[in-house]
Amino acid sequence: MVSSPIEPAAGTYEKQRREHWSTIANWRSPVWKGLNSYYHRRLAEIYCYLIPPGSSVLELGCGEGDLLAALQPGVGVGVDFAPQMIATASRRYPDLHFAEASAEEFDPHQQFDFIILSDLVNDLWDVQLLLERLQRFSGPQTRIVLNTYSRLWELPRKFAERTRLAAPLLPQNWLTTEDLENLLELAGFETIRHWADILWPIRTPLIDRFENRYLVKLFPFRLFALANFLIARPKPTPLTAASVSIIVPARNEQGNIENIFQRTEELGDAELIFVEGNSTDQTAAEIQRCISQYPHRNCRFFRQTGTGKGDAVRLGFEKATGNILMILDADLTVAPEDLSRFYNALASGTAEFVNGVRLVYPMDKEAMRFFNLVGNKFFSLAFSWLLGQNIKDTLCGTKVFTRANYERIAKGRAYFGEFDPFGDFDLIFGAAKCNLKMVDMPVRYHERIYGQTNINRWRDGATLLRMVFFALRRIKFV
Repeated sequence: MVSSPIEPAAGTYEKQRREHWSTIANWRSPVWKGLNSYYHRRLAEIYCYLIPPGSSVLELGCGEGDLLAALQPGVGVGVDFAPQMIATASRRYPDLHFAEASAEEFDPHQQFDFIILSDLVNDLWDVQLLLERLQRFSGPQTRIVLNTYSRLWELPRKFAERTRLAAPLLPQNWLTTEDLENLLELAGFETIRHWADILWPIRTPLIDRFENRYLVKLFPFRLFALANFLIARPKPTPLTAASVSIIVPARNEQGNIENIFQRTEELGDAELIFVEGNSTDQTAAEIQRCISQYPHRNCRFFRQTGTGKGDAVRLGFEKATGNILMILDADLTVAPEDLSRFYNALASGTAEFVNGVRLVYPMDKEAMRFFNLVGNKFFSLAFSWLLGQNIKDTLCGTKVFTRANYERIAKGRAYFGEFDPFGDFDLIFGAAKCNLKMVDMPVRYHERIYGQTNINRWRDGATLLRMVFFALRRIKFV
């Protein structure tokens, strides 16, 4: 990518920025300092949720380094052009690296897990130029996280300046979320999700917590939020040297096993991993018979020691050798022939987490009972709102992602705990927490040809409802 040349006027503007922030560093308004302190503490809480400790983090416009230090990075690099701020940051946080430089010109010659632009794009002469230059230290897994003032607060901010309740600012880029998404697109990035945050920027016991953790997440209150957040990733590139492991959890599915061998595409030399879970029929014996009958298939068989589909899937992932992991339910209500669609979406880089959706096409007459359908639609709406990404069908068993991303999900599992007997929400919640690009894959949902469902609509529906409330606490209202 060829970057745009810097306009001559940009040099003058850069000088103004340096002089301005030198003045701001000595601003003595106690009211402003109190507001600023609370606002930045709340920003730190949000960023600590988004970025796991031990990550490699670059913060452009780091100020005195407080936000970067709060993240407990494994590798932390902060950049700011104000020498007094860099001197303070280096003295406070000697374990981190700080550099005095313009954000537009800095080049650390390395890639980072996360790049933070906190209230930086408001001040830049050329936002697109800076975003283009982020490509130099971005890899496929890099996430750009930025926040900027909402345009709705432009007039209140000017009033606060005139009454000396807030420090004066340079003329701001009051960018909308749509503006930022467009600039990221032009610079070679793709927005994963965005949201509004911080409704009440004043430390007020009980009120600030209630408004900033709860009300701001709800309509119409979110329209009045102070800050807009966006998470983006570099535009995708195709995977190379992809190998596939297809995990098939099977309990009481004897009559479906041979069909799986016959109908599942090999997708190169894909391995089939069967995990049999305490069946009361001859599922285990049928798997072993088919392994002998189809010796050309790369297939392995394991017996589950725990209980629940989630436990079976995790055992299969543990034994898998491929760098693309797929889940195929043994009931064959989702056709094995559709796995190639999932593979293509992942291998092309379009998605990092491909989720099957049974609610787009017409279903076979007996494929899903009425109350199951209603429940699925309710939970799809609830979880799309909770996660900030569209998840139209939360309970379709067919999901595909890379081994590397599964390891990231598993590493962060302690945040949610071992609470999901199905395995679907463990993966969906983890993917959302890891800021993965999630894409729905429409599939046709077929009637069972053997056996009965292992799902109890009322008991398991109550479990799902508990998960919604759990996700409210651990994902939405943080």
